[in-house]
Amino acid sequence: METLINGLHHVTTLAGDTQRNVDYYTDILGLRLVKKTVNFDAPDVYHLYYGNETGSPGTILTFFPYGGIPRGRKGVGQLTYTAFSAPISSLRFWMDRLHERNIPYAGPYKRFSETYIRFEDFDGMGIELVFTDDDQRSGWDNGRIPAEFAVRGFHTVTLNELNPDKTVKLLTEIMQHTLVGEEEGRFRFKAGNGGPGNYVDVLHSPKDVHALQGAGSVHHVAFSTDTDETQLIIQNQLAESGYHVTPVQDRNYFNSIYFREPGGILFEVATNPPGFAVDEPVAELGTALKLPPQYEPRRAKIEAELPEIIVK
Repeated sequence: METLINGLHHVTTLAGDTQRNVDYYTDILGLRLVKKTVNFDAPDVYHLYYGNETGSPGTILTFFPYGGIPRGRKGVGQLTYTAFSAPISSLRFWMDRLHERNIPYAGPYKRFSETYIRFEDFDGMGIELVFTDDDQRSGWDNGRIPAEFAVRGFHTVTLNELNPDKTVKLLTEIMQHTLVGEEEGRFRFKAGNGGPGNYVDVLHSPKDVHALQGAGSVHHVAFSTDTDETQLIIQNQLAESGYHVTPVQDRNYFNSIYFREPGGILFEVATNPPGFAVDEPVAELGTALKLPPQYEPRRAKIEAELPEIIVK
């Protein structure tokens, strides 16, 4: 069977203050700002992409920082926690680092035989660090966090579901995921050969409140596909199964289709190419404001209205 879904591609979240967001993810968590562009549907708002050195699929966390919007609320119908992987030997480093930066954390805990800690960013977005030596990806060496302790990319995303059966059917029948574990109402699915960056956890949460979107809330989760052709196959299968899937959207760095899974969470399927080096060299990623062609005539106005960003 042809591989259509490789694993996770990116997670996109709403945020509050722009500079605080940049400080958190580049300084505290040690990710690289790989692209500085705008929301294609609202060019007065940044779209910031963080990831590893090149912004590889499976490492990319993105944000729309809307300024003073109220905080969201975690609950059912939402991706509640985005987990990154880090080496087992880095557990004490990260606990000390969060403590020194006055970032409260919970844990360490055990889940599926792996150790993890849980905390939030300045807007309340749920983050986990899972400590594993199964991840062979390289972390971004930013000169402040030793490379051997740096995060590698995504490990897992957690979907809180009121009635998970239809979501499980979608993941296993169309999106080529396989159930690999169950623990206390948490069902783990892998894409492909599994491993960090290829896991989705579906958490049965019948007693949770319904989620509210706001700062710190995940807007959507994107899954990786290799080509435009494989994306069209998935689009057709989704449509035939009754999902209201969008036409292909050109996002400059990948092409995308969107649909809501049965529990209400917005899913995206994004192509791996062309990638973030399509409009600036790898060494200069994230240093200049990149606009889609339709907004270039408005560059001066857009730049004047967007807040200045300083990467420490």
